[in-house]
Amino acid sequence: MANITAAMVKELREKTGAGMMDCKQALNETAGDIEGAIDWLRKKGLSKAAKKSGRVAAEGLVAVAVAGTRGVAVEVNSETDFVARNADFQGLVRGIAAVSQEKNLTDVEAIKAAGFPAGGTVDSAIANAIATIGENMTLRRVASVEVSQGIVGSYVHNAIADGLGKIGVLVALETTGSADALAGLARQIALHVAAASPLALDPTGLDQAVVEREKNVLREKNAGKPANVLDKIVESGLKTYYKEVCLIEQPSIHAEHANKTIGQVVLESAKAAGAPVTLKGFVRYALGEGIEKVESDFAAEVASMTR
Repeated sequence: MANITAAMVKELREKTGAGMMDCKQALNETAGDIEGAIDWLRKKGLSKAAKKSGRVAAEGLVAVAVAGTRGVAVEVNSETDFVARNADFQGLVRGIAAVSQEKNLTDVEAIKAAGFPAGGTVDSAIANAIATIGENMTLRRVASVEVSQGIVGSYVHNAIADGLGKIGVLVALETTGSADALAGLARQIALHVAAASPLALDPTGLDQAVVEREKNVLREKNAGKPANVLDKIVESGLKTYYKEVCLIEQPSIHAEHANKTIGQVVLESAKAAGAPVTLKGFVRYALGEGIEKVESDFAAEVASMTR
């Protein structure tokens, strides 16, 4: 039997909102597998989770930079959040975003090998920052969105400086019409993405493994029903799921677009733009998502240092 710790129960409870004893039972039933326990709770109707991300543990900054019809998002991690307030670190992150933007690069290794604005390579700039600031730092990921004609909107949540913060979003709207007329809408959709955290632009963009997992949960949760009824339940459940996780199907969070999906809002924006508008893509980077930081006992560390 797996050793179920209090920390594991706490993590599962934070991810699912289920009761402590239910979380403990779920972990026992799945031999301590967190993802399996989430599914177990959902099948029992004890959790609505799976959309919730794991605890954000890594520190650092997310940067967004837009030039013309292209935008880039960059995440650079550090050990503590104090570093995010360091001007040298902020300059490093901005510089990396500038390199990605100017050289049209999104591959991390290619960016590291590229020249840094202040001299040397990006890799050497990171190494110098580590030596100067005294913390380990890593360029974790880079992504971009681009349109041939139109506009790229951006938004930074919990901004610590211009273009730098905890969540960075890019949204690309393509049109042959007036890009200026879409500036406000592009930012509104970026705000929506930051808040609603969609997984994909539309159902075709979802990982099929994620879709199959959702189907499996729906089937097991409704096990025992006739096959034809079960199929309709799964179909209906998937439609609801798509409205929750696909950007164009999500209801807009903005009051002026009440009862309209993002897809409908974009379609209607053609009037202002003077030509059809297409939502081509988006990027949402939340600092440290998917990374778990090893928790330490600060009191124990201090005690060990004084021995």
